[in-house]
Amino acid sequence: MTSSNILVLYTGGTIGMQASASGLAPATGFEARVRAQQSHQAERLPNWSFRELLPPIDSANMSQDNWLAMVEAIRQGTEAGCDGVLVLHGTDTLAYSAAALSFLLLGLAVPVVLTGSMLPAGAANSDAWPNLFGAMQALHNGVAPGVHLYFNGALMHGARVSKLSSEAFDAFQVVPRQRQGTRLSELPAAIDFRQPRQPVNLLSLPLVPGLRASHLRALLDSGVQGLVLECYGCGTGPSDNAELLEVLRAAHARGVVLAAISQCAQGHVEFGVYAAGSQLASVGLISAGGMTREAALGKLFALLGAGLAQDEVERLFSLDLCGERAE
Repeated sequence: MTSSNILVLYTGGTIGMQASASGLAPATGFEARVRAQQSHQAERLPNWSFRELLPPIDSANMSQDNWLAMVEAIRQGTEAGCDGVLVLHGTDTLAYSAAALSFLLLGLAVPVVLTGSMLPAGAANSDAWPNLFGAMQALHNGVAPGVHLYFNGALMHGARVSKLSSEAFDAFQVVPRQRQGTRLSELPAAIDFRQPRQPVNLLSLPLVPGLRASHLRALLDSGVQGLVLECYGCGTGPSDNAELLEVLRAAHARGVVLAAISQCAQGHVEFGVYAAGSQLASVGLISAGGMTREAALGKLFALLGAGLAQDEVERLFSLDLCGERAE
């Protein structure tokens, strides 16, 4: 789908930061800088309008409320006639936002592309303008509906990407993971992008040697609605710790959604391979397959935030909604 009239949604981040007494800080007024720089671009770009989400933030401060504000701004922009959206965002949580928006914008008929930069616009040898205008050019040339991340010349699936470097210009990549899943045949109205969402008490926790049942109990007793448990290998954990397993079982019984991902960068969860994995499945954990942490958290937020019951969340979580579970 080619875009000729795009909304540029500025949230802050390194791309628009300027020097302050305490270091680089988010700054307003970025539209004027973009328009001034556009005059130096040889490529033909689409028409674009600009909107700032105020105040602009360092993406280290990104929250669920910010995600919901982005969704609302994107909805308003498309209703006003925009046929593509470019979100300018800081890199620290860019992959989390790309994943969350992938599930919050299900059913949206126009493409959404997120980008940012490792160095601020105006810095020597910055990647800011190549990323920003490269993303605009990609939208102009044609991008499929859905959420994507553009960085260092690559257009990537929004729910498959992770940040792998804190310095390199190719910091974002789609890590090879086994993706197998049944694609959702028809989008339920309850998770369409027009559906209001509420904040959700979510967390991700890596399994580590020495994790105690008391640690897990304290976490789950804090009101957590969904937990992404980062398991070993293909979905194993301390199966000989009956107390820890009972804590998980009790949490699931009272409605907490428990999802398992692999800690391995190229891993996937397959509970039946080891008895230790089968034990986790038996207490209520659902497999995220080869989904990333970012995708698992974003997907749970979109489902739980829509007010769905535990069993419906688990059913939809196990299906492929936008390409996060299947190629």
